[in-house]
Amino acid sequence: MSRFRSVLRVTSGNFLEMYDFMVFGYFSAAIGRAYFPASSEFASLMFSMLTFAVGFLMRPLGAIFLGAYVDHIGRRKGLLLTLTLMSIGTVTIALVPGYASIGVLAPILVVLGRLCQGFSAGVELGGVSVYLSEIATPGHKGFYVAWQSGSQQVAVAFAGVLGYTISSVLPPEALSAWGWRIPLLVGCMIIPFLFVIRRTLEETEAFARRTHHPTPREIYWSVLAHWRVILSGVSMVLMTTVSFYTITAYTPTYGRSILHLSDSDALLVTLCVGLSNFVWLPIMGALSDRIGRRPLLLLFSGLALVTAYPAMSWLIGGATFQRLLVVELWLSFLYAGYNGAMVVHLTEIVPSAVRTAGFSVAYSLATTIGGATPALATWLIHATGNRAVPGAWLSVAAAIALAGILVGRRPARDAAALES
Repeated sequence: MSRFRSVLRVTSGNFLEMYDFMVFGYFSAAIGRAYFPASSEFASLMFSMLTFAVGFLMRPLGAIFLGAYVDHIGRRKGLLLTLTLMSIGTVTIALVPGYASIGVLAPILVVLGRLCQGFSAGVELGGVSVYLSEIATPGHKGFYVAWQSGSQQVAVAFAGVLGYTISSVLPPEALSAWGWRIPLLVGCMIIPFLFVIRRTLEETEAFARRTHHPTPREIYWSVLAHWRVILSGVSMVLMTTVSFYTITAYTPTYGRSILHLSDSDALLVTLCVGLSNFVWLPIMGALSDRIGRRPLLLLFSGLALVTAYPAMSWLIGGATFQRLLVVELWLSFLYAGYNGAMVVHLTEIVPSAVRTAGFSVAYSLATTIGGATPALATWLIHATGNRAVPGAWLSVAAAIALAGILVGRRPARDAAALES
């Protein structure tokens, strides 16, 4: 029971991070109209999508600076700091008046809020993953670490339920004018509760028993020295980030703006994706404990490579709610099967002394690319006229991941990680 409480406490901030990102993605069209008025719906949407993506540009900086702080000062204090920064960004975006009220200051403040969120998120996921890997019982590390991603799926589902309810109750005019602010304000109300439960976190035994905690300067040099491991991690994480943002944050926009389905249908599909991810992730994490990480990584990256584009082509051949649901659930299965093994694998190949910083740098660099998926997909469809092109982009990410898995090796000094 004590370990269950620890998992709940540490993943709480991860929930807020993903909830905020999902809400921004779900209501990107309305946010674009409020803060980025433009001559066309496409231009307004692109400005909004680019603002969504700009938060990811700060992740590498957050990863290296906050990651070094966590590796030096401790997991608990670091996770409290990331929650604080994340909360500042959330409140800023929720409360800033629209362009019609304060002019150009509105988009500037929203971008600053996203930058603050991105800086915090750069190490939040890494800090949570490392914490879970260090409190896991022997032989169950994959299962424990899978709950990092599992908490994100709770946020996806919760945001989906809220978005679906709001879009079903409010008329389109009200939703566009002010209704999109409701889920952001709900996120603000959750913040005090999250601080209460995260403050009770205990430091991990693995960190506490170390006799030497490297200084930030030492950590920076160590991360540079292990650049091959970081590069391998980036290639593996890319498939996770591209597939995740394709099936979650981008789905409402894709369903509504590209497939011309209703808001409620697109959000309902996203809700189902969140639930599917939540079910599959711990199962695949536990399976990786039994058969190893690499078999799952190779299998699911290979399946994504050969099926993503055909699945999307089948979808646009007769776009309906049912087809969108089938395709998204298939991509959800591929994402969860791959990610359930990938995240714990990444905690194992990074040297323990710089585990948070190294993990976070690799993950954030990949997320800088993968997080731009909604904006990139929107532009590619507009430029090519091919509504299935997001599937091609996912296949490219899968090919890069597959290459990284085949080339990458676990350092010999960390080979015992699988047993710990």
